[in-house]
Amino acid sequence: MLDNDKILQLVLLSQQGDQTAKTELLEENSPLIKSLIKRFKDKGIEYDDLYQLGCIGFLKAIKNFKAEFGVKFSTYVVPMVIGEIKRFMRDDGVIKVSRALKSLNLQINKYIESFVGKNQRKPTIEELSKYFKVEEQEIIMAMDSSKMPISIYAPIEEDAESLSMIDRIESEEDYNVKMIDNLALKEIIKSLNRREKKIILLRYYFDKTQSEIAKELKISQVQVSRLENKILLNLKHKLTS
Repeated sequence: MLDNDKILQLVLLSQQGDQTAKTELLEENSPLIKSLIKRFKDKGIEYDDLYQLGCIGFLKAIKNFKAEFGVKFSTYVVPMVIGEIKRFMRDDGVIKVSRALKSLNLQINKYIESFVGKNQRKPTIEELSKYFKVEEQEIIMAMDSSKMPISIYAPIEEDAESLSMIDRIESEEDYNVKMIDNLALKEIIKSLNRREKKIILLRYYFDKTQSEIAKELKISQVQVSRLENKILLNLKHKLTS
């Protein structure tokens, strides 16, 4: 695995037209690209096509990356790869539902009808997941597949004035900027000490009050307030510097 300095050197050489450096970067980051495209499995796009789209996003990441962004190159790659695939799905205009998903949806509907007849109620997602031996998320995707619009330009609801899916998709630029900011924040949070990290997680990820955090950490609410303000100022400084 290449260290960060070597990666930055290869990025700079690639931006200057060095194809060998670009190839080395692509080979080094191929596992990352493959891990990112997995989330688009069963979305109607062949794996090889997904990988090619991921590589296009990766090459754009090489072209646009700057050390001044304050994040690792691999961190910057993530939104670029995902953004490229999402843009393809948006511009192609069609969301294809895989045959496997359609088949599972039909099986689920038949099972639900039989289940209701025997139990006088609909099965839960968890029960469906156990019966078909697939993840709950896949059950939900299969059940939703019959509701997927043929085109992302068509209204989501039957109402002619309803927004289309494309209306609800953020612009690529906004999406990438927001993603990069979030990833940069995660990188900074990793640098906090154990107590600081716990305060941020409890306060902003688990919606705990300062009083609740104080009890958990066995300190006063005033101390929590001071620590929180100090941490937030530090985070703001690192994000803007």
